Amino acid sequence: MKVISGPASKDLGERVSALTGFGNVPVSFKVFPDGESYVRLEGSVQDQNVAIVQTTSPPQQDGRLIQLALIADAAKRGGASKVSAIVPYLAYARQDKMFLAGEGISIETVARMLKASGIDELITVNIHSESALQKFPFPARTLSAIPLLAEYFVEKGFKGAFALAPDKGAMHIAKQAQEVLAGNAGHLDKQRDRYTGQTKQTAEGLNVSGQSVIIFDDIISTGGTIVGAARILREQGAKHVFCACVHGLLIGDAEKRILDTGVEEIVSTDSVPSTSSKVSLAPLLSEELKAQE
Repeated sequence: MKVISGPASKDLGERVSALTGFGNVPVSFKVFPDGESYVRLEGSVQDQNVAIVQTTSPPQQDGRLIQLALIADAAKRGGASKVSAIVPYLAYARQDKMFLAGEGISIETVARMLKASGIDELITVNIHSESALQKFPFPARTLSAIPLLAEYFVEKGFKGAFALAPDKGAMHIAKQAQEVLAGNAGHLDKQRDRYTGQTKQTAEGLNVSGQSVIIFDDIISTGGTIVGAARILREQGAKHVFCACVHGLLIGDAEKRILDTGVEEIVSTDSVPSTSSKVSLAPLLSEELKAQE
């Protein structure tokens, strides 16, 4: 097998190559004056299974999807026997159903595009809704990086910390973290006003006084949910408050808003490269690829 490091995940791809021992194929990349992308594989993939590591996160998700498709097409034209797409953050995955007449289903469009480009398999990480993977016309699965995030806090001396899910629907994430942290776990509740549609977080039955609490979620976008949760935890008397997510989009001033509530650290993975990307997905992806050999 060979690992192709896409332009959006060059460092991650190189780490995966180093951990697996699989050869790394660099990608020559540029953008033409008219804004169109150009890619070229700088190595042979003839008769090889290849894994393209390329995230499709904002703010350039459309361009990154096109790059992924171009790389896959180049690999197939170069004689690759199998092309696996390793897409840490999968764009359009939350658009997996129609809400209004006249809409398309975006993730189905993406799936067909990737199939046409020559991709035979897709591996992503902590997709928001696993049902979206059923839209793909080839094998597609998701891995979880929550244990890696929890291990980060264990190494920082917070073994036994409380793993908090921002709502009941994310409790499965908190339980994954709990298995590593070996502390307690729980969730906040969301109540929606039937007239205004606004939601309110509550912490009924939650006791975190004097404890170190880590809020775990799959994605942080604008940070509103985390801000609300952090304020509740401070009111409840939590000693330390951290937040961890797999995909730290942190749109606009989200990072500042979260830290202003007293959250001591924001930790995310390199699925979306940023200053909060303190945990690499390379070990997780490497183990998955080695298991296929």
